[in-house]
Amino acid sequence: MNKLSNKVQLIGHLGQDPEIVKFDDGNQLAKFTVATNEVYKNAQGEKVTDRQWHNVVMRGRLSEIAEEFLSKGKQVAVEGKLVHRSYENKENEKRFVTEIHAYEMKLL
Repeated sequence: MNKLSNKVQLIGHLGQDPEIVKFDDGNQLAKFTVATNEVYKNAQGEKVTDRQWHNVVMRGRLSEIAEEFLSKGKQVAVEGKLVHRSYENKENEKRFVTEIHAYEMKLL
């Protein structure tokens, strides 16, 4: 039941090729964005598409698979957990980021 407390499942298209970060110890991670679209009709009866962009991070073997098979525009299903974090940029301004740390992926 603990896995249900913070679980995200998305199906969408990649907004860019994965950015691969390699570490000295041989590990790596992949970062990319996924777009999801919701289509509905507004009060005037016009079709509206609401596009949301999600930051996705993958580590280990999953990042290697992402590096090999994912590219901009490809459709993917991702499962993971939401992570909120903050950092200071070069101008010492505090920035907040929400990411999906994926632990499962399916190419569609």
